[in-house]
Amino acid sequence: MQPKPDMISIQAVKRTPPTDTTATERFTVASEHAIDFADAEMPAVLSTPKLVGILERTARLALAPFLSPGETSVGTEIELQHFAPSPLGETVTCLARVVRSEAPEVWFSLEVRDSQEIIAKGFHKRRVIEISRFARRVSRKRAGAGQT
Repeated sequence: MQPKPDMISIQAVKRTPPTDTTATERFTVASEHAIDFADAEMPAVLSTPKLVGILERTARLALAPFLSPGETSVGTEIELQHFAPSPLGETVTCLARVVRSEAPEVWFSLEVRDSQEIIAKGFHKRRVIEISRFARRVSRKRAGAGQT
């Protein structure tokens, strides 16, 4: 089957990342990472949406060395169980590990720890894309915005 003209895909990455390729990102929970509903009774803790963004970035960093010029990767799926709080000032370590790679898609297992325990686990899938094709698609959408 021929791909659709505006389908965002890439023929092949420079090298397929091997299973067990990892990236780690460490940060200290600050107010910009915290839930927006903390108050006198509810303590400020790491928010799940902020954690998802950091995990996506961590997986992107693991994949980056394997990309060709003009390529990047975008997140297409994420599943996360965030089961323990991390308060302001806590150091958090995010680990993304390649578990499967079939160009143009790469699957990651995710694990997040603070200084005391595992606080989250999950899976994430990224797709390698050609930046110029992606930009053209976005431009077409902008040009057609508001037209229905």
